[in-house]
Amino acid sequence: MAKSTNLPGGEDAADGLLLSDGKDPAGRPMPSFPDPMPLTSHGPAWVVAMCNQKGGVGKTTTTINLGAALAEWGRRVLLVDFDPQGALSVGLGVNPHELDRTIYNVLMDGDVAVNDVLLKTNTPGMDLLPSNIDLSAAEVQLVSEVAREQALSRVLAPLRPDYDIILIDCQPSLGLLTVNALTAADAVIIPLECEFFALRGVALLMQTIEKVRERLNPRLEIRGILATMFDPRTLHAREVLARVVEAFGDRVFHTVITRTVRFPETTVAGEPITTYAPSSAGARAYRELAKEVLAR
Repeated sequence: MAKSTNLPGGEDAADGLLLSDGKDPAGRPMPSFPDPMPLTSHGPAWVVAMCNQKGGVGKTTTTINLGAALAEWGRRVLLVDFDPQGALSVGLGVNPHELDRTIYNVLMDGDVAVNDVLLKTNTPGMDLLPSNIDLSAAEVQLVSEVAREQALSRVLAPLRPDYDIILIDCQPSLGLLTVNALTAADAVIIPLECEFFALRGVALLMQTIEKVRERLNPRLEIRGILATMFDPRTLHAREVLARVVEAFGDRVFHTVITRTVRFPETTVAGEPITTYAPSSAGARAYRELAKEVLAR
């Protein structure tokens, strides 16, 4: 059966890029983002934490697919699974339960080098620092460590010269692991589901980011808020997106990630949407997001 495109929510019609009048899904004029220039050398890496204490808002999906899109533009990308659930690793076809060493071992065991844990992904130019349930113990063990908030920064320091962008997939909480990610990062991207209750926790997240900036990491900035799981066919989603733009203005990315069945399929396949369904609406949206992120 052919896809229906007579509704604004059809996958081919609503891809998170342009509406028919040349505006983005929030009704703002859509800028034309240039194709990123090729690089003649790599590093030092720009570190971005994908952060929201609410679960199920698209952090892992965005980390994988934004990373893959950036790699398509010739950037060397490292994805850091910093969630004990290991969803990022699973989404790239890695079984976290079968791993002998993960980022936990690099954090807590001085005899394990970070290069011993690095994994190549099937996406050229994109590598992975995997995680599993062992990482949950680090939250407790780090409490007694000196400079506990800088543990991840120390792990990433030797890798920064080798990559252009490091994306950290944070766990859905504002605990010590997330504070470590914010301390290690240059910037934060906040995926935000277009649903009313998702708005309620953003103020608390902003307070945490501000505290980290004041006390631990003065270079930290909010790179942008990314609207995810957007269904333009529903009035609720459109109203939430309008409220997000009203509250945060230019901090909200023009690119919006719409709901599509492709994203759950890619998790099962263990690959990014850019290779699983390269011409799909989701793949186009993440490629455009990569251009927007690099242009900001």
